[in-house]
Amino acid sequence: MDLPTLASILQLALSTNPDERKAGEERLNQLHTVPGHLVGLLQIMVQPTLDIAVRQVASIHFKNLIARHWKSSEVGEQISEADKRTIRENILEALVHAPPIIRVQLGDALKTLIHCDYSERWPSLLSSINANLRAQDQQRVYGALFALRILTRKYEFKDDDERTPVYQIIDTTFPTLLEIFKYLLSMANPPIEVADLVKLICKIFWSSTYLEIPRQLHDTQVFTAWMACFHNLLERPVPQEGQPVDPEQRKAWGWWKVKKWTVHIMNRLFNRFGDPKNAKPENRAFAQLFQSQFAGKFLESHLTLLGVIQQGGYLPDRVINLVLQYLSTSISKSTTYQLLKPRLDIVLFEIIFPLMCFNDMDDRLWHEDPHEYVRKGYDIIEDMYSPRTAAINFISELVRKRGKENLQKFLAFIVEIFRRYDEAPPGQKLYRQKDGGLLAVGALSDKLKQTEPYKSQLEQMLVQHVFPEFNSPVGHLRAKAAWVSGQYANISFTDQRHFSSAMHSIVSALKDSELPVRVDSVVTLRSFVEACKDLNELRPILPQLLDEFFKLMNEVENEDLVFTLETIVDKFGEEMAPFALGLCQNLAAAFWKCLQSSEADEDEDESGALAAVGCLRAISTILESISSLAHLFPQIEPILLPIMQKMLTKDGQDVFEEILEIVSYMTYFSPTISMEMWSLWPLIVSAAEEWAIDFFENILTPLDNYVSRSTEHFLTCKSPDYQKSLFKMISCLLSEQNLEDSDVEPAPKLIEVVLQNCKGRIDEWIEPYIRITVDRLRRTQKNYLKDLLIAVVANALYYNAALTLNVLQKLGATAEFFQLWLQLIYKTKNSGKPVHFRREHDKKVCILGLASLLLLPVEALPQELRLGFDQVFKVVLKLLVAYKEQKAESARKGENSDEDGEAEDLLSDEDEDWSREPGEEDEEGEEVNSRRLQKLAAQASAFRTRGENEDDDSEDEFTDDEEFQAPIDDIDPFIFFTDAIKGMSVADPTRFQALSQSLDFQHQAMAHGVTQHAEERRKELEKESSVKASA
Repeated sequence: MDLPTLASILQLALSTNPDERKAGEERLNQLHTVPGHLVGLLQIMVQPTLDIAVRQVASIHFKNLIARHWKSSEVGEQISEADKRTIRENILEALVHAPPIIRVQLGDALKTLIHCDYSERWPSLLSSINANLRAQDQQRVYGALFALRILTRKYEFKDDDERTPVYQIIDTTFPTLLEIFKYLLSMANPPIEVADLVKLICKIFWSSTYLEIPRQLHDTQVFTAWMACFHNLLERPVPQEGQPVDPEQRKAWGWWKVKKWTVHIMNRLFNRFGDPKNAKPENRAFAQLFQSQFAGKFLESHLTLLGVIQQGGYLPDRVINLVLQYLSTSISKSTTYQLLKPRLDIVLFEIIFPLMCFNDMDDRLWHEDPHEYVRKGYDIIEDMYSPRTAAINFISELVRKRGKENLQKFLAFIVEIFRRYDEAPPGQKLYRQKDGGLLAVGALSDKLKQTEPYKSQLEQMLVQHVFPEFNSPVGHLRAKAAWVSGQYANISFTDQRHFSSAMHSIVSALKDSELPVRVDSVVTLRSFVEACKDLNELRPILPQLLDEFFKLMNEVENEDLVFTLETIVDKFGEEMAPFALGLCQNLAAAFWKCLQSSEADEDEDESGALAAVGCLRAISTILESISSLAHLFPQIEPILLPIMQKMLTKDGQDVFEEILEIVSYMTYFSPTISMEMWSLWPLIVSAAEEWAIDFFENILTPLDNYVSRSTEHFLTCKSPDYQKSLFKMISCLLSEQNLEDSDVEPAPKLIEVVLQNCKGRIDEWIEPYIRITVDRLRRTQKNYLKDLLIAVVANALYYNAALTLNVLQKLGATAEFFQLWLQLIYKTKNSGKPVHFRREHDKKVCILGLASLLLLPVEALPQELRLGFDQVFKVVLKLLVAYKEQKAESARKGENSDEDGEAEDLLSDEDEDWSREPGEEDEEGEEVNSRRLQKLAAQASAFRTRGENEDDDSEDEFTDDEEFQAPIDDIDPFIFFTDAIKGMSVADPTRFQALSQSLDFQHQAMAHGVTQHAEERRKELEKESSVKASA
């Protein structure tokens, strides 16, 4: 297509007429794979005679097509190799000539090209960039720097083995880059365009040195030259001429950006590479060079910069933050601390402390936009860039590393602030200084709570200087008093009335006229609830408390508020039952509000999304607290069902884990699983198949609940067909070649749930399940997944041994499978401990499966099994003995745990030949009153996949959770085995005698011991049964 026609289509896509615009967009979409289309867009972008709006829409369309189709392998969606070659050959030139509004889009496209093609398919890129760097044309140099920044950023976070290309980039470009840097810094009164060039050089240096110092910079002469340039940048004042008046524009002005990047780079070098004690051996010489030659020099420059704000001058917040980070790092290094020490008082009292005080900007925001004041106060990202946060961190680091000589001095300064405040008449009190003093006291709480003599004086300090500010006429002091009180709520009060008074002041502040005071008070209340020893102080006002809480939640989206509610619910437990329905209604309403807010402000802050997650967590906490009150769940279900229905789709990816937890509670604790809850099954299964593989282990718990607690509906419903949909999901995941073994571990666990809960009722599914299991077993590498897949067939044997053997025969897998099974059972580590089937549950499943073979007549056994049946018999004896020993060990550990008052860690085996999957940790949750809740937690724990320490050999990973329930729990394996043997001795005495005679002395002794233990177990169970009957 010729360029004028393409330009006219682009112009059409800009039309204000919706029909014309739609026609233009559709025409563009039809052209995306037409050869030459992308090249045409690139030509239009750099055509200066065309309307800039047309060029801009061309650049956006170009960028999007590159992102979607550059590396596409889908037929009909690929970009031709000829077009790719043309674009690679011309995009750098386009960058040189493009105006800024177009260059941004070209940069995104170049990033895609570099990540896909450099260096294998685009080896000429580096030489082209370097040629432009050497040009005497500023515009061409800028284009080269712009491209080089994108190129180096590709390797910014790469590990050593992936960083090789960046070394060639540095060797090729850094000599030229340094000369350009020197030239730009030598210019007198440079224009603002020079700041953009310098900023790009800084960014290139940052990306190139982020994780490792390149070899070239180990050359003292070269590194010194670079440091001279950066030192020049730090020392030279920012030009006053041209600085924007608007605060937002001012901090983004080019020369302030240069200053920020320079300080940023120095921080990184000092913090990561500047300490010989922490440096890698190959970097030690560099670290010594930096510490001895540059750390002190740059500290002087940073202190000079801080002098600007001491004198009332301007520094952007981010620059102040970074400068203070450099000073914080200097505290722990003896050489820099000695340089800092003589000026420490000035830094502390004239720079750091004023930054901690309430200021004009705070005051303006407090009164003009209190919601924004609250948001900024609880925003982690804002904290990262805040001068106040950096000042607090400096104080904290100072008292931690150099406390002996600084803590008393600093606290004396704060006490003097408090004294002057107390003595001043009301109209002359320095409220902002008092605010800074309170912030300092709160920030140092951890240190003061551990250090005498301050530790014993804290209560007096709170009573004298903090608690009175609950009645301050100044809102920010009331808020600060609440926050500081929360930092010390857990100290041991000698007079409990002081604690009670403070807590009631916090509760009263929930009705404060100022929004920030109310928010800080709710957040602080959490600390007081956690520390409260007598809940009777809160019980009478609990309804009013919750009412104020939800009023505030309607005003503010803040996850910290929800944390307080979770604490209250957790603390009062079942006492929350009368409020549970109302709490869930309010939290559901708050969730929808937060969700709408986060969707509307997708590109803004994430406070709405975080608060939405907090609402779901709080709902889970409430459901947990009323777990023993099953009758409440059907009342709560209609409130939560719409949330579950919406968020079990792709819309809920960010909260999928929290939603699944709610589904798990609802399907476990409700008296029955309603049809409305069953309507969630297709959503869960569809998610697992399409996008939620990362949540597979979380999906297991609700699916198990559906199958085990509503088995009849699972088996009989045909529209939808739950059995078919479950098999389809499991089959899809087990057969997927691209999924790792650890990804699919939950699948065989889910098959086990079906086989054990539906015994005798799913014969038609035995062959399909065994087929997909054997297929996956043949290509499985991880030991744990092998165990789980073997257990599927073991469960199938227990379900119906004859049917299962017929299926194995049909698949031609009988000999292969049983040989592998017995081989895994006998496999041991150097310590003699088994490699496989280490949990009690694993052993029990194997025993029941293998012992089920004893119930079959000899003619039902395949020839392969008949010949080696004595080996099967012996391996069952081995497993039974091991199972008995493991049960006894668990009982001993349980006794020890009861005696010690806490669970003991299981023994760890130091051998490392067991390949564990990532994340399987037998984590026991906090003890709760509800036994059913323990069981649900155990259920989730049992389904949890293995953890990241794949080769760690901790015994904890193979411990059964005693609260986990399975249908085979009531089956005693010893009685099952001996009953099977007795049945064989009656039905086929000859076979029984032959089997007995095949045992050597050791196995005869094992058989005798197993038989004795079975009789003991039978008596124990009969006794337990009679006790239950009489109860």
